[in-house]
Amino acid sequence: MSPPLTPIRVPFDAWYVAYEPRLVDKDGNPRPGHLLHHVELLNLNRRNFLCPLQPERMFAAGSELSDWPRLPGVGYRVTQEQRIIVAVMFHNPTDEEVSNAYLEVHIHYVLPGTSRLTNIYPAWFLVTHCGATIYDLPPGLHVKGSELVVPHSGKLLGVGGHIHDYGRQLRLENTTRKEHIATLDISLREDGRLRSIPVVVFPSPGGYRIGADDAIKATAVYDNPTGRPLPKAAMGIVVGYFVPDHDEELAALTRDPTSLWRR
Repeated sequence: MSPPLTPIRVPFDAWYVAYEPRLVDKDGNPRPGHLLHHVELLNLNRRNFLCPLQPERMFAAGSELSDWPRLPGVGYRVTQEQRIIVAVMFHNPTDEEVSNAYLEVHIHYVLPGTSRLTNIYPAWFLVTHCGATIYDLPPGLHVKGSELVVPHSGKLLGVGGHIHDYGRQLRLENTTRKEHIATLDISLREDGRLRSIPVVVFPSPGGYRIGADDAIKATAVYDNPTGRPLPKAAMGIVVGYFVPDHDEELAALTRDPTSLWRR
């Protein structure tokens, strides 16, 4: 089930510095994470610098409900009246009826004038390139990957990821330089359901350097034990905070917030 996509207008200029997703009931008590398929926050006024036909993804989470912690000295810049979409999909993998579940996303922010932060831009490396993020999962071991060219030089501060049940691993590599960047080994429950996804933070201040036009490949590894194909059951995304060498290049990537895009 997906609620309607209704834009939320940003009320004031700020830097967003941390995100905390939660599933709760109407009284604020925790609900199990497996009721959330995924949530995405998209800035309709900004272009995705890796997939320019899409709006910029600010944040996402799945059933693991991982927090995005604050990193010192950096933040995601938003301005008053920008339009943000909260795209949510709930699902119920159990036989129990559920009617009392709500998603909360707590956003920590810093106001201009209180401190000066370096702008970060979320870099989303999809195993489906720039197409639909969700795909069918065949039985058994399945590996899917795709390359995206980064048109700007800069550094990755760290990476996390998004994967679904039966996902085993996410990998990121620089195929231009033939370098391994990060491997995220997924923690699963005994039944193969997702428990948690690790985060890798690169040593500061250098981070992981990316050159302009470097090709970066994301790979998702699944092992589906059900013996049958699972339609639209898989996603594979490695996401990191990117600091460009020339901030003005990415700051200029705006879009008409009323224009349509294909999800």
